[in-house]
Amino acid sequence: MTEDSMAASAGQPIAARPPLISLVGVHKTYRTGRLEYPAVRGVDLTIQQGEMVSIVGPSGSGKSTILNLVTGIDHPTAGEVHVDGQRIDQLSEEELARWRGRRVGIVFQFFQLLPTLTALENAELPMDFARLWNGRERTARATHHLDLVGLGDKLHHLPGELSGGEQQRVAIARALACDPVLLVGDEPTGNLDTETAARMFDLLAGLNEGGMTVVYVTHDAHLASRAPRSIVIRDGRIDDDRTS
Repeated sequence: MTEDSMAASAGQPIAARPPLISLVGVHKTYRTGRLEYPAVRGVDLTIQQGEMVSIVGPSGSGKSTILNLVTGIDHPTAGEVHVDGQRIDQLSEEELARWRGRRVGIVFQFFQLLPTLTALENAELPMDFARLWNGRERTARATHHLDLVGLGDKLHHLPGELSGGEQQRVAIARALACDPVLLVGDEPTGNLDTETAARMFDLLAGLNEGGMTVVYVTHDAHLASRAPRSIVIRDGRIDDDRTS
């Protein structure tokens, strides 16, 4: 019996769990010389553990900036960013790199695999950087993640020997390397054909059904609508937040 169920059976109130992601009054302004560009303007946003959320909006709306703030790639100009109980906007670059390597998995549009490393070696890299587990355990874990994404038979293939969809699956296996609490995708299907993109979404949805929190940016309205929750960004603000 869980602590929540024990509390409920005893008639005690159940404490609300804090959100996995919380943005409070967040602004982000980019500066080039004397020019300023406000990319995010006063965003308040919460995402709970286990949600699958799409972020959609026109080019330049601020959707990718929000993702970069959540992953600590960008710092807010003002406001607070909390992820998994940690206020990440107060961390140093070194602390952020260490936190991000262990807590967040990121899938990019253009895969960003190292071309001279095999699928297995690419999937092991985050564990090497985070100094987690020994060599044998890293190989076993990377093999498991590649099996999970359907590439157990291509462990020793180089990225150039794989299709675009297969390379993106390697990228997902790599993102899962350190058991992240959060998986984010920045246009993760944007470089794939329609059929392959749909299969890739099915893979992300399967990970979410297993309990993984998934947040992804997309320009594809159809793929955005497949998430149970979709956030529309316009001019750096949340224009709509809908749940299906």
